[in-house]
Amino acid sequence: MIELTPQISSHRLGELVKELELPKSEQICLLRLMTLFATLAPPPDPHGLFPGFADLQHQFVAAIMGKDAEVLEEAFLALYCHVHGHEAPYTPQERRHMDRTGGYWCHAGGLSPILKAGSHIQPQTVSADFGAGNGLQGLLMQKLFPHRQTVQIELSSRMVEAGVELQKWLAIPTERVLWIAGDVNDYFSNDLSFIYLYRPVKPEGYGIRFYENFTSRLVASPQKNLIIFSIADCLSDFLPPEFQVFHNDGHLTCYRRRI
Repeated sequence: MIELTPQISSHRLGELVKELELPKSEQICLLRLMTLFATLAPPPDPHGLFPGFADLQHQFVAAIMGKDAEVLEEAFLALYCHVHGHEAPYTPQERRHMDRTGGYWCHAGGLSPILKAGSHIQPQTVSADFGAGNGLQGLLMQKLFPHRQTVQIELSSRMVEAGVELQKWLAIPTERVLWIAGDVNDYFSNDLSFIYLYRPVKPEGYGIRFYENFTSRLVASPQKNLIIFSIADCLSDFLPPEFQVFHNDGHLTCYRRRI
């Protein structure tokens, strides 16, 4: 692997990230993420989910040594998506449950939720990812913006097992993450103040019941300043007016509760 020296990470990588023309706060976050992924050893892989990590990491570090910001971004996204996982290793029983409830198979939600989350997560925040996969996004938010606890709800037991290993890989304390292997419709906590979801179920059939239940739980929550980050959003038809959109780029929709 090409050695990433402090000089390279702080200067060359920083200059390339500037060319991506992101807001300053997101540039800082992306620089931290890229530096982290460039310097980490390969993740533990008991289920054989990350066979291409070393090659993709090498390509990413090589892109840092180059002069093209778009090539750098593409190389980093390829590495990030590989670790995130494109398809969860469900057991036959979990597959049947997923199909019956109209759930979506694992998809990477992109970097924008992570880059934009920092200003909405405080040290006492309890965050949650409904349909977390291996929990990479929630783990990275916890790594970059340490807070009270991250709750990861995921049907695939093997993805949860992989996520626990990724938590160790990222050196996140055990008590900072609560892993729940189960149906997203079976969990909610009034402690949640930052919620992330990427269409955990389709908004039809069984899925309608999930979104109705989810919305009623949000309304009943005592958290006055609830923040919701929703990818491929389908909450708008269910949320009452007290939840107002403060960001929508066609991919990520962000809601803030106003009471």
